[in-house]
Amino acid sequence: MRFDPRPLLRAALALAVLFFSASCATKDTRHRVVVSVPEQRLVVLDEGRPMAMYPISTSKFAIGDIPGSRGTPLGELEIAKKIGDAAPSGTVFKSRKRTGEILPPDAPGRDPIVTRILWLKGLEAQNANAYGRYIYIHGTPEERNIGQPASYGCIRMRSRDVIQLYNVVGWGARVSIVNAPLAAAVPALAPVAAQVAAAGTTDAPASR
Repeated sequence: MRFDPRPLLRAALALAVLFFSASCATKDTRHRVVVSVPEQRLVVLDEGRPMAMYPISTSKFAIGDIPGSRGTPLGELEIAKKIGDAAPSGTVFKSRKRTGEILPPDAPGRDPIVTRILWLKGLEAQNANAYGRYIYIHGTPEERNIGQPASYGCIRMRSRDVIQLYNVVGWGARVSIVNAPLAAAVPALAPVAAQVAAAGTTDAPASR
């Protein structure tokens, strides 16, 4: 009887697929994002160390997670989905699908979601509705309003900034939205926050 290697090859292939899928599904526990509502800034942490800081915009209506409130939820969340791999800067999304349109920053009369989407899922009772409310970190063409509350509940970023963030953080990375200064939420950031305040800017890289 001749030996048929095909069953073994199929089994090996199946194991390889399972291993690859499991590795791809590993949560990003290295990075953490902290958003300060009063400061309208976001910091990225790499194993607890400040890595980068960006100006953002949270809700112009409220803080909270009540459906219909258009509020930005507080507390601990995680990145549930990443949408927009390799999309050109300014790519317009509708219902998380590319429309084919590309907008420049501050395109007059336009305010869609652009460039990248990081869909957030709440991990606490106070933000349990976040995923169903479609709370994202996303790009906006209204870059002139970044640094002040301007959104309908999401966290808005400039296109170039959200691309950088998207390329760093992975699926499952923690996102903390706080109603406090970043230096209070991230003690390691205090010296950098002082430098930023002294320089009079909200857009600066953090020390590593």
